[in-house]
Amino acid sequence: MKNKILIPLLIGGALAAFFSFKYIGGDDNSGGEQDRRKLVLQTVMKTINEGHYSPRAIDDTFSSHVYHKIMDDLDFEKKFFTQGEMNGLQKYEFQIDDEINANSLEFFDKLNGMFAKSIDRAEGYYKEILNTPFTFTDKQEYVMSGDKLQYAADENALKDRWKQYLKYRVLVKYVDLKDAQKKALEDPKVKDTLKVKTDAQLEADARVSVRQNQERYFKRLRKIDENQRFSIFMDGVTHSEDPHTDYFPPKEKQDFDVQMSGTFFGIGAQLKPEDGKVKVAAIISGSPSWKQGDLKAGDEIQKVGQGAQDPVDVQGYDLDEVVALIRGKKGTEVRLTVKRLDGSMKVIPIIRGEVQIEETFAKSALINNPGGQIGYIYLPEFYSDFQRVNGRRCAEDVANEIQKLKAANVKGIILDLRYNGGGSLSDVVDMAGLFIDKGPIVQVKSNDAAPMKLQDNEKGALYAGPLAIMVNEGSASASEIMAAAMQDYKRAVIVGTPTYGKGTVQKVISLDEMLDPITRMRLQATNMAANSSNKANGLGQLGALKITVQKFYRINGGSTQLKGVTPDVLLPDPYAEIDMGERRDKCALPWDEIAPAEYEPFANPVNGPTLAALSATRVKNNAIFGLIQANATKLKKQQDDNTAFLDEADYRKELDEANTTSKKLEELQKKGTPLTITNLQDDMKRISADSITTAKNNDWIKNLKKDIYLSETVNIINDLSKQSMNVTLGKSTK
Repeated sequence: MKNKILIPLLIGGALAAFFSFKYIGGDDNSGGEQDRRKLVLQTVMKTINEGHYSPRAIDDTFSSHVYHKIMDDLDFEKKFFTQGEMNGLQKYEFQIDDEINANSLEFFDKLNGMFAKSIDRAEGYYKEILNTPFTFTDKQEYVMSGDKLQYAADENALKDRWKQYLKYRVLVKYVDLKDAQKKALEDPKVKDTLKVKTDAQLEADARVSVRQNQERYFKRLRKIDENQRFSIFMDGVTHSEDPHTDYFPPKEKQDFDVQMSGTFFGIGAQLKPEDGKVKVAAIISGSPSWKQGDLKAGDEIQKVGQGAQDPVDVQGYDLDEVVALIRGKKGTEVRLTVKRLDGSMKVIPIIRGEVQIEETFAKSALINNPGGQIGYIYLPEFYSDFQRVNGRRCAEDVANEIQKLKAANVKGIILDLRYNGGGSLSDVVDMAGLFIDKGPIVQVKSNDAAPMKLQDNEKGALYAGPLAIMVNEGSASASEIMAAAMQDYKRAVIVGTPTYGKGTVQKVISLDEMLDPITRMRLQATNMAANSSNKANGLGQLGALKITVQKFYRINGGSTQLKGVTPDVLLPDPYAEIDMGERRDKCALPWDEIAPAEYEPFANPVNGPTLAALSATRVKNNAIFGLIQANATKLKKQQDDNTAFLDEADYRKELDEANTTSKKLEELQKKGTPLTITNLQDDMKRISADSITTAKNNDWIKNLKKDIYLSETVNIINDLSKQSMNVTLGKSTK
């Protein structure tokens, strides 16, 4: 994207900023820090106002969004504040916009003081409650989602909420301990030496475990100082613009840079905090987690174990603490206990290792089919090595794979973009050009500017035969552009589930660089004075802002934002009935449309409705898809209810049902599909070069053979090829 998107901040605010600093540098440390926060708020809002793609009006509606986001971040489960205390804060719901305009932090200061006191109170609750044994026979339910709860009426009601929460945590641990003892007694090697504990002793052990977890949780809460709570406040402001506009204080900016450099915590899973839990955001292609195959996006990490050692319950842990437990020496085993979105539990052993760069590159295989071979191309991301003149680019690599598949006389090609989170925009344009004659691929629009059309200008298609593109909820950004362009040209049939819906572009900007010259000099002078006198009240770096600056539009004029791409052929998906991706966030930028670009549909257009009807008949008679569909409906109901039983019998019944369904699906998937998949002859020399590469390839082929979605896409390609009998497979060697 273009770098000259943001207009420098107005110099007109220079004098005001200068005089706002006049008390900085004295002995009052809190005064200096307060001035720094005000400067951060002022600079962030000016940067958003002048640089954001679609800055929101700073009004009561915006104020309400900020208010609720901050309260959700601090107290999503409504365990810290009473309704009476919330009544005292209620006046700020529609006042934050006025404070922003006045560069005031009254709401933050008020909330900051209240939250510190609420931690003391809650800590007293858990210590008292866990001194008394629980019984698990009462027919009670615990509401797990803050969205379903009102604030506790008073302190007695708040204490009761903590009692329910802790009882549930103890019940989960108690059942784990009880089941572990039962399993140990079934092992003849240890049962004679095992010291059998009573249910009462196991319950006491469970309370000790939960107490230790709470101690760590409150220790972490107390480590969240005023600066970190200010960052939460600023995130509430920036995320009310859109989910991808983030404030990074100096330390978080450094962490962000490390993340963007490609370091992924030892097992190749990207983690994220969500509603007070640590969840898997994505699995990195080629990583240990990807190779093991069981860990999925959306899984909640509940325990982390080092090999066969007793696992650590990480519920309530900070993201950094969970990451520290998962990291370890290459070749060692970490065991993650995860809770799936369907409520089932699974222990997943993963051998730590490095993410092999080679695994992120495009690769292909041949699917042997009665009607003729079908080519399969896997593309995990739209990579491009911008650092080297002759660095690898995904568009060139995919072109090479197409050439090899054409040489094998395939009758169709499947391009797999599932869980492809995006990447190089220029490579999307070049890659799309491999499949069409020429024309526009995507439109990119900045704020108050005419849309810019990015197009393929090279005449002729490298491959013009039957084409299917596989997508799912993890396909985002550049993947959505590719799928949308091929769908608009009616060039390919899009197969799978609706995509993520990220149709925006972000840029990271140093807030220090956005200051006017006078303020920046004053800032530097203040910091120098503070450092020379060993005082901590210098303003320091202000941090950075990741800000949304552009939006993608399809060539038909519709945005990929929010809606994503809806496949021509929709296949059952476990998460089909719940909000995923961009649609989960109320502050996501809206879907809209602009004027379409001029383009000519493919000469032999894909007939999506006919292909969808043929697929629906097969899917209806497929046991695996039937179970997936039933599970999706059940998952939606669980999400709507979001309650947990507090008696052992009902808790076990619900857990057993979820685990039974999950195991049944796993067993059906293990039986595999009728697919016969082989490597291309041109690749065999590379694959057989060493035992490690051979083993990786064998695992990849093995997983493809079990892929029910790939199997149905092969059927769809067969249907499509019947529609395209007269298509010439290659018009040029573009």
